[in-house]
Amino acid sequence: MKILITGGAGYIGSHVVKALLEEGGHEIVVIDNLCKGTQKAIDALKSVGAFEFIQMDLENIAKMDEIFKFNKFDAIIHFAAFIEVFESMSNPLKYYLNNTANAINLIALCQKYGVKNFIFSSTAATYGEPETGVVSEESPQNPINPYGRSKLMTEWVLKDAGAANRDFKYGILRYFNVAGASSDGLIGQNYPNATHLVKVATQTIVGKREKMSIFGDNYPTSDGTCVRDYIHVEDLAQAHLSVLRYLQNNDSSVFNVGYGTGFSVKEVIECAKKVSGVDFKVENAPRRDGDPARLISNADKLKAKTDWTPKHNNLEEIVQSALNWEKKN
Repeated sequence: MKILITGGAGYIGSHVVKALLEEGGHEIVVIDNLCKGTQKAIDALKSVGAFEFIQMDLENIAKMDEIFKFNKFDAIIHFAAFIEVFESMSNPLKYYLNNTANAINLIALCQKYGVKNFIFSSTAATYGEPETGVVSEESPQNPINPYGRSKLMTEWVLKDAGAANRDFKYGILRYFNVAGASSDGLIGQNYPNATHLVKVATQTIVGKREKMSIFGDNYPTSDGTCVRDYIHVEDLAQAHLSVLRYLQNNDSSVFNVGYGTGFSVKEVIECAKKVSGVDFKVENAPRRDGDPARLISNADKLKAKTDWTPKHNNLEEIVQSALNWEKKN
């Protein structure tokens, strides 16, 4: 297939590019403005296989139209989003302009040029603060921050576009907490100001940070800290390939991508200390706006409907791969 990957120099996007290159047989074009992704990731991926890289903003509609006009894409895999919940609370327009408006323009180009498959990087943040803490694809979507709302709006647009054009099929993947790095150490989470828990913990272990914070210890959970479902980035990458194959013979669909197991912030920190043997400094801090207490996936549908089989469902393995990356870089 000829596949356009937006945000392919970023954390998750680069792992999907790597998985597609290793699978072979695809012609891949990556677009990234490198505001979060890195040239380092692009250079590393060149060692895996050949692809075209275009550094540009998705806001450049004329250039995007030209790219679609001269490339007959079979599929789009759309990352290229801002993902920091706390930042979205203070600067919501940044999120709506990039995450929603740019995605709408991309969907419009697919309609204009007959691109039939669209894989969308969505988020469990669209569920908001669920009553049970464990959500399926049918659970109510009531996002509690602009980040989640920006992604939910794009889901709505995709569903409406698909309903209006039966030749246009989408796969919406709602991620839970993505962590880790490639098993071979080639790529990982590059940008230095990440707020992901595992990333922050491993940076603290290797001395890139003096200390780390627990944002709130009075949530209604077993130890008072937020509970999340952590998934290894390589398993998440393979889920994109599985859903892309699924769309070739099936209708559009939505899939949760997680393991269905929850770990608290304190449990993840203890795991990081155990894996590393380092008793790093942790302090308590106030809650951050927009953080739900518990968010765990029911990902039975993905495993039942596609050929996806997770291979790295182990928190210690996830933390170790992230730690290896931090030590190497």
